[in-house]
Amino acid sequence: STPADFTSLNTSLTASGVVIVDLDSGQTLYERGVDKPLPMASLTKLMTVLLIVEHHSLDEIVNVPPQAADVVGTDVHLPINNHFTVGDLLSAALSPSANDAALSLAVYDAGSMKAFSEKMNERAKELGLTETNYENSIGLDDEHQQSSPRDLALLAMTVLRHDEIRERMSTEQMIIRSLEGNSVTLVHSHHLLDVPLEASLTGSNKTGDAIVRAGKTGTTDEAGQCLLSIVEAGGRQYVKVFLHSRDRYAAMRTVLESLSR
Repeated sequence: STPADFTSLNTSLTASGVVIVDLDSGQTLYERGVDKPLPMASLTKLMTVLLIVEHHSLDEIVNVPPQAADVVGTDVHLPINNHFTVGDLLSAALSPSANDAALSLAVYDAGSMKAFSEKMNERAKELGLTETNYENSIGLDDEHQQSSPRDLALLAMTVLRHDEIRERMSTEQMIIRSLEGNSVTLVHSHHLLDVPLEASLTGSNKTGDAIVRAGKTGTTDEAGQCLLSIVEAGGRQYVKVFLHSRDRYAAMRTVLESLSR
């Protein structure tokens, strides 16, 4: 039996692609355009960080390459030619969704963004992600950079098995420091992380039944607003993916309400 009634989502969600999956059972509870390939923006970085943790240890040292200064979109202004641990750059790529961190990791691993994206596509095939293709490790718009809600939910289930990734998707704020002594403050881009339902609706602080425990955001012109959330409710956990939403947080609140009934 499904633990929540999501029929209200049919009229309230603006996203083109939606999936809600029970993480414990793997059961899909709600879907819309679930196998439609769409631009995924920075949800791309889930594959980036998966490859990094599968092939590197967190204490390895990465140089921030000169090309990191030229990335477009979200960055945290990593100082060029400073050295950070893999773990710190994973935090920057996941929490504030820093493009300069994702680029630095890709160049460190494969020598170039192009070579790294080829590895990303190989891993996608291994995981059975049939509607997914990568052209870069960041999530920049490209006509061949796409995924489906189902593929992203499957990828999330693999990614979440790695505690070092899950923790970083759950951390609201932290400071990383380069070996040269420069500090960078990271603030999570998911606005509803660890916010109780009532507080997200009214600004009050009562504890809601459903709460976002981890997440990843993404926004580009082509992709619109994208959001992946790990939600805890009634002792169960759910992964929820929105692609091409007009108001991802309003949609997220609707899901939290459905799970809290």
